[in-house]
Amino acid sequence: MAKTSRSAPRAALLAGTVAVLGLLTACGDGDTAGAPQTDSTTSGAATSSAAPTGTGSTARTSTPSPDDGGSTPPAATRSAASPAAALSRCHTSELRATVGRNDPGAGQENFPVVLTNASSRTCTVRGYPGAAFLDTSGRQLGPDPKRSSATPETVTLAPGRSAWAGLSFANPEISGAHAATPASLLVTPPNERDPLKVPWRGGKVPVSGNESSVRLLPFSPGTGP
Repeated sequence: MAKTSRSAPRAALLAGTVAVLGLLTACGDGDTAGAPQTDSTTSGAATSSAAPTGTGSTARTSTPSPDDGGSTPPAATRSAASPAAALSRCHTSELRATVGRNDPGAGQENFPVVLTNASSRTCTVRGYPGAAFLDTSGRQLGPDPKRSSATPETVTLAPGRSAWAGLSFANPEISGAHAATPASLLVTPPNERDPLKVPWRGGKVPVSGNESSVRLLPFSPGTGP
């Protein structure tokens, strides 16, 4: 009977130890299973916030958040508002030329040579026009105009907008230069080969002798000073 009494507590002690070990093993499995879930969620969030394009970006667009709503439009605006590099110069076929009203002063005759964008796209002009007075036979009258020392600027012309370049010369009645009355003015846009012919209604111009030089200013926005 004494032996039976000692074996019973020993059996009970062994059973309790096994139960405790089993409980510790279950807790370890739970921690191991939980760790990958936490890492996966963190990794997914970092990828979503770091990817500006691709699937992550598409997902955010289809389900917008307050942050995404504030960040997406500026990118589109920058793309649409930075066309400077994409703009090209205005071609002769896209322009219409006119000669504005004379603005005389100090013995000088000053005419604005105006180019207007007649196309449906925005383009640019920069520099000086080519200019030549022609008689009724199409022959040039006088020497080529001289360019001023002014610094050219790039003028952006939306459809229907204009730029002007000053054309000036000394009044031949004052300077004593030999004069002639042109039939037209040939205007060539900057960096173009094809000219535009404009009727000349500005009267006599100097074609030879002293003070026969015609001077040009570079293009500026608008239709005249």
